[in-house]
Amino acid sequence: MQSHEVDYEIFGNDMQVVEVELDLGETIVAEAGAMNWMEDDIEYEAKMGDGSGGDEGLMGKLFSAGKRALTGESLFMTHFTNTGSNKRRVAFAAPYPGHIIPIDLSEMGGELTCQKDAFLCAALGTELSIAFSRKLGRGFFGGEGFILQRLRGDGMAFVHAGGTVIKKELVNDTLRIDTGCLVAFTSGIDYDIEMVKGLKSMFFGGEGLFLATLQGTGTVYLQSLPFSKLADRIIAQVPRSSN
Repeated sequence: MQSHEVDYEIFGNDMQVVEVELDLGETIVAEAGAMNWMEDDIEYEAKMGDGSGGDEGLMGKLFSAGKRALTGESLFMTHFTNTGSNKRRVAFAAPYPGHIIPIDLSEMGGELTCQKDAFLCAALGTELSIAFSRKLGRGFFGGEGFILQRLRGDGMAFVHAGGTVIKKELVNDTLRIDTGCLVAFTSGIDYDIEMVKGLKSMFFGGEGLFLATLQGTGTVYLQSLPFSKLADRIIAQVPRSSN
């Protein structure tokens, strides 16, 4: 299914919002609860699946929604459609500070793999599925980075990153990063999870037990402040009860 062609504008610096402009009949698909505001004539509906397969039937929709459930996301996605005769806008933002990365999938080889909580919204026709680390045993203990989302299509998709966004171009290179700092990468990049070597590094290095290893040629997006690290710092500062 060819993706709908949508225009957009991103507002803000460290707490960004993307406002998507829809022509008559155009649809944008978003995570439940991501919408901030919308203009008149925009109608929305919660549906199972991303709608990329057209009329999949009940079983097809259940299978698509079930795959999303494995990532811990909602079974339903919200479809926003312009039913009026004029251009209308609808805006989306992530629930924590960071930057929104606009991705034209047609310029990325038609595929992007991202952290399971990075996806924000995409033009109708974009297929969302899941991807696992090849080494399942390590993946179960690797936490972030074990289950990823894969976006396929030829239209615009928007992903969210915490803190500063860094874009790296790999040419037959290897990059080892904290699993939580990975946002997304294109096809041509081989992804795996590795255990940190050495007992001292494991227990006293403060970098966790696992690293994500990216090898190959393609584009990688990184974030400086994963939500998990932000949450850990906040929890550490919460006063403990003396009782």
